[in-house]
Amino acid sequence: MEMTTLTMVLFLLSMLWSVSHGFVPPRTFRNSLSRSGSNNYLTTEELWFNQTLDHFSPYDHRQFEQRYYEFLDYFRPAENGPIFLKICGESACNGITNDYISVLAKKFGAAVVSLEHRYYGKSSPFKSLSTENLRYLSSKQALFDLAVFRQRYQESLNLKHNRESTENPWFVFGVSYSGALSAWFRLKFPHLTCGSLASSAVVLAVYNFTEFDQQIGESAGAECKAALQETTKLVEQRLASNGKALKKLFNAGELEIDGDFLYFLADAAVTAFQYGNPDTLCTPLVEAKNAGEDLVDAYAKYIKDYYLGKFGVSVQTYNQKHLKNPAVSEGSGDRLWWFQVCTEVAYFQVAPSNDSIRSSKVDTRYHLDLCKNVFGEGIYPDVEMTNIYYGGTEIAGSKIIFTNGSQDPWRHASKQISSPDMPSYVITCHNCGHGTDMRGCPQSPLSIEGNAQNCSSPDAVHKVRQHIIENIDLWLSQCKETGRSYM
Repeated sequence: MEMTTLTMVLFLLSMLWSVSHGFVPPRTFRNSLSRSGSNNYLTTEELWFNQTLDHFSPYDHRQFEQRYYEFLDYFRPAENGPIFLKICGESACNGITNDYISVLAKKFGAAVVSLEHRYYGKSSPFKSLSTENLRYLSSKQALFDLAVFRQRYQESLNLKHNRESTENPWFVFGVSYSGALSAWFRLKFPHLTCGSLASSAVVLAVYNFTEFDQQIGESAGAECKAALQETTKLVEQRLASNGKALKKLFNAGELEIDGDFLYFLADAAVTAFQYGNPDTLCTPLVEAKNAGEDLVDAYAKYIKDYYLGKFGVSVQTYNQKHLKNPAVSEGSGDRLWWFQVCTEVAYFQVAPSNDSIRSSKVDTRYHLDLCKNVFGEGIYPDVEMTNIYYGGTEIAGSKIIFTNGSQDPWRHASKQISSPDMPSYVITCHNCGHGTDMRGCPQSPLSIEGNAQNCSSPDAVHKVRQHIIENIDLWLSQCKETGRSYM
């Protein structure tokens, strides 16, 4: 009888704590799975957390509901197993993706939790995404979201297992922008984590990112680069003479602003290298050039078949009319990310002054005009302040693993040189792109558990993954030795 009473008391206390500290019971959720099937996610069950809207105001106590996920199949609570915090980035987070983190979770007996980035997906604080309402959208606010969530989740875990002040070892993971957040989280909150993996982490805010286009040229190789450059020249000529027909050829008639159209064409080429599919672009383009065929037609076929088709990009992503729409919708992520670009990090992918692949019309003025047109006067990226705040590639953190793919243009905004306690590894192979260590090759469709067998050099991926495992193992063991969740 005493045990029954005790159980009821603990249950009621748990429920009371959940309401007062932000966690609420699961809601009915949609199975929003990618086209490759349900194996793409470890879980899609939505959970909700009441998050503070403004972490920097002592007077504003408003909250919003933030979506998160947890996967406990491999968790070993009796052994004080680690908690892997997988950061969601600049898009809707529809579950915990079944990539290489599932392999790591199984190896280390870890729970995996993932928090959707504020404003994205279903975690929008407002019903309108007006520029005024976007004032709380920043990497700084997002880092505090993660810190608060981490604390509350640890407390809920202790309640669940009837523990008072136990601290599980925490390790943070992220790819791309979320990779930068992973590094920055360790930098700003070293007392809350044992370490972090910053995969393809864009920690350096860059105003004019000419190295981006230059890397595409290097990754393409001489033949493909020449074909791409000739294609760009032909596109510019036809755009001047009959722009409507040209845009229609690419299924991009809605892009009335020529800069938007040219940015769309440039991004289509980038994607092939960034996500490990260079031959999908280069093979047909080089063949067309060697055969004396129309390069513009060949490029249009690639864009329609792969970029818009298999890869699934929407043309409206590049349409400034779409970006100006403040309504919350499935396409809101485009507007939200451009707001972060236009206020914090820039990454303006502009054409170099010579030997460029993209059109020279995709320049600094194009990007600044976009920021002004979409968000209004006075919106521009304070890149210097962002790099002063986080340190850029001179980040002064510890126990952060940086990884990059040799063909990835974003690696020039990442830390590529190792420093004490912050190892950096570059995976070198023909199709090693963005986040290859976590996602494998190529990355569309998703490679379950980040399988590396399709990488042109699987051994290169395995070698870096072994380094990752060694560092995680070391830093987690150091945490456990001290009985703390950090070192």
